[in-house]
Amino acid sequence: MVKTAHPMTLTQKILAAHARNLPRPWVQAGDVLQVSVDWTIASELAWNGMERTYGLLGRPQLHDKDRFFLAVDHTVDPVTLATDKRAQKLVQLSQNFARESGIRHFYDANQTILHTKFYRDLVRPNDVVLGADSHTSSHGGLGAVSIGLGGADIVVAMVLGTSWIEVPEAISVEYSGQLPFGFGGKEVILRTLALLGRNTVAMERSVEYRGEGVRQLSTDSRFAIANMTAEFGGLNGIFEADEVTAAWLAGRSDEDDAAALQPMRAYRADRDAPYVARYPIALDKLEPQVAKPFSPDNVVGVSEAQGMPLDGLFIGACTTTEEELVLGALVLEAAEKKSGAKSRRPPQPKQLVVPGDLTIQEDLRRAGLWEVYERNGFRVGPPGCSMCLGVASEKAGRGEKWLSSQNRNYENRMGEGSLAHLASAATVAASAAEMKVTDPRPLLALVDQDRYRRILGERKPRRTPEVQVVEPKPHLSPAGATAQPASSGKTARAADRGAAQGRVVGARIQRFGDNVDTDAIIPGEFCHLTSLAELGAKAFHYVRPEFVQRAREGATVIVAGEGWGSGSSREQAVLALKGAGIQTIVAKSYAFIHKRNLVNEALPFLVVSDDAFYELAKEGAEVEMDLAGGRVRVAGQEFQAEEPSRIIQALAGEGGIVPAIQHHGTTVFEKLTG
Repeated sequence: MVKTAHPMTLTQKILAAHARNLPRPWVQAGDVLQVSVDWTIASELAWNGMERTYGLLGRPQLHDKDRFFLAVDHTVDPVTLATDKRAQKLVQLSQNFARESGIRHFYDANQTILHTKFYRDLVRPNDVVLGADSHTSSHGGLGAVSIGLGGADIVVAMVLGTSWIEVPEAISVEYSGQLPFGFGGKEVILRTLALLGRNTVAMERSVEYRGEGVRQLSTDSRFAIANMTAEFGGLNGIFEADEVTAAWLAGRSDEDDAAALQPMRAYRADRDAPYVARYPIALDKLEPQVAKPFSPDNVVGVSEAQGMPLDGLFIGACTTTEEELVLGALVLEAAEKKSGAKSRRPPQPKQLVVPGDLTIQEDLRRAGLWEVYERNGFRVGPPGCSMCLGVASEKAGRGEKWLSSQNRNYENRMGEGSLAHLASAATVAASAAEMKVTDPRPLLALVDQDRYRRILGERKPRRTPEVQVVEPKPHLSPAGATAQPASSGKTARAADRGAAQGRVVGARIQRFGDNVDTDAIIPGEFCHLTSLAELGAKAFHYVRPEFVQRAREGATVIVAGEGWGSGSSREQAVLALKGAGIQTIVAKSYAFIHKRNLVNEALPFLVVSDDAFYELAKEGAEVEMDLAGGRVRVAGQEFQAEEPSRIIQALAGEGGIVPAIQHHGTTVFEKLTG
């Protein structure tokens, strides 16, 4: 095995293997690459906006119609599907595209959740996956570099088979200690968020999950941790593919005979990989975790939340795996045994459990576990995102406290005025008897562990798993000995910065704080809208209803703190800002996906780090901005913004991603990253 000439992280090795015309046999943070993309994935909610981009590009042929995955999952349940014309329109658009394009992997309503099916059946170690959903990070659980982006980026990758990426910095989260039985990925990632914080050390970085504690984690647990890397603020989350991964892949029912006979090829981060920081986290003394509103890192141990009255319970959404669903049912069964009674409770309108896929639905039916849920008052819904997004018929009411095994608890996330608390499915199930937050550990101690393993062990490997550790073989350009990759460094002339963007003079400021999420900018229930005017009218609909009117009166510059645009990948957030008349945004930092969406839709933004600017840039203050020069004047003082990367400047100069492709055609990324 030949070692690489330069130490790399796992993410860097996979990107190096996918880079086109790499000038040297390694990559490093800051390099701007054109990369080949193995898979693009999307849901019907994302396709609504993607349809617009696809039409603007002239509805071209897909690069590989067998490598685009489309699932109808976000907005549908049987009631919504039958009665809501918005949902019907979204479904129809996806169905029409599936027929038009002849894609192989299309899953209609109530068959699966996008990430659940793709993870269980298709993604493989070392893949590069781009998805029009922030929780595309999930697929790093099986060793793929899997990144959520806005819909325009995904359409481009779907059509061209390539995309561009700035190689991220990376951190290593290093787990140690043995987890108690019944503790899985949800407890681990909530604890990680509690210790390290949302949109802090992981912001716009690759998060590599490592350490001896990782070896005990199932592929389901790894999925949940990688899934909620989106809440952590990471660009992607990833685990090294190991024997646990190989055993899962070997048990896939659709693995062909040739693949089944081959060892699983896997990369490893180099011993001296250039992590910005390493964060050790011990798992052996972990207690069940609960995230309180309105942030996934507002986490306490269950003992602190114990006894809090609840109005509703939800077990489901993409982050809730088969493993969690099984465990939740066994906790309910243990509660029955402890009480000595199996009396059936009538279906409770505010207790809902939803599987992630039809195969999981069948597995739990065969094991008799849906009957357990139903005996305990839970209604069983068909596969779909359900209550997690608060856009279908199942919603939490104003002021209602819900305990949910989903991944986000932002303001209004489960419904207008709702109060979402996050926990594992086991904790949600343990809380059902009294409708109060309850520590699941006494009930977990009563669970038959052998039965639990038997239920989950039906997907058996057809061969002995084998792992072959390899090194990437980068595709070098002919000038590889002397050329250097494009850099995100501040080498381009400031005068070239967004030359097409002009100036913003005499605008007033609308001031925001840290970690403003895209759910706040445009609530999910309005993501079916397509015109700028319609979307703009709903900007900050719940959390700042005066926003649109203030923009109309001339307050067209947003000034915010850290993590602007975190959360969902929805590009409608950018379109809503444009539709409301916003001319530019200034912030200390931006969520990666949202920043790409700003670039793609040509909405100017600046990064200013000087605290003095934010002390002066108060609500309603007059601001003058020279976008071409990156200068901002407020209260008589001038501040300089950071220099953007050359590709961002180039896309800004083109007027966004669609005009860039219309100008350069299929060579767009060669032109912009060269």
